[in-house]
Amino acid sequence: MRASLLQMTASDAPPENARLLCEAVAAAKMAGAEILLTPEVSNCVSTDRAHQHAVLRPEAQDETLAALRAAAAKQDIWVLLGSLALCAEGGPVPFVNRSFLIDPAGAIRARYDKMHMFDVSLSPTESYRESSGYAPGDRAVLCETPWGLAGLTICYDLRFPHLYRALAQAGAEIIFVPSAFSVPTGQAHWETLLRARAIENGCFILAPAQTGLHPARSGKERTTYGHTLAVGPWGEVIADAGELPGLTHVTLDLDQVKEARKRVPSLGHDRDFALIHHQG
Repeated sequence: MRASLLQMTASDAPPENARLLCEAVAAAKMAGAEILLTPEVSNCVSTDRAHQHAVLRPEAQDETLAALRAAAAKQDIWVLLGSLALCAEGGPVPFVNRSFLIDPAGAIRARYDKMHMFDVSLSPTESYRESSGYAPGDRAVLCETPWGLAGLTICYDLRFPHLYRALAQAGAEIIFVPSAFSVPTGQAHWETLLRARAIENGCFILAPAQTGLHPARSGKERTTYGHTLAVGPWGEVIADAGELPGLTHVTLDLDQVKEARKRVPSLGHDRDFALIHHQG
């Protein structure tokens, strides 16, 4: 499996980001990749809800999705569109954070809505409340690919190991983790969590990331951690993109998944247990 992982500094202007994404599709194909992976919220990084209301669209009307489907078909390449911020269709919360796996014909093979909402206060000046703007998904998603079964997750999902175990026990050999990690949590936890998910489940973890200071025409600018990573099923870091935008190319041998799971077959060793709480 030859993959290109895009690290980018998306702005809050979807047309601008769509142009960069289409250029990345062509560059990945030229580099010999069979699949391009992009980060979370590839179409718009914004903390301003009013601006999001002004520029985001429902899936059927989203120009970034349409452009990437056309680019995938033109270049004859798979694309994991890490996620798009989209208008929700009904419901009390205005937006969804949705990942798309697109095949070389431009067809959407799988959709996944981010389940876990990043509601945290990192410091007196940096806090996030995704649940105020985004509706969480309620379905884990697997998809057949030419290389093996792939699981779809997004960013904060990384902190919920039961999701990854469920995907792996259902057969996932590759799990995607497109992200826009904050700098403090990225420095402390990003690599450790990605390697842990790979080790626990004996699978490849591919995590394209947003990076740097994101230009904002409206609202507060945001900074993300970068360090796009590819991690092997034994927990080894195959590639680390550092902090600069660009493509990182990796070649994966899916036979390593079988070997890792043979050496440590822990996916078949789960046991039910009772939780006993002694008081006193």
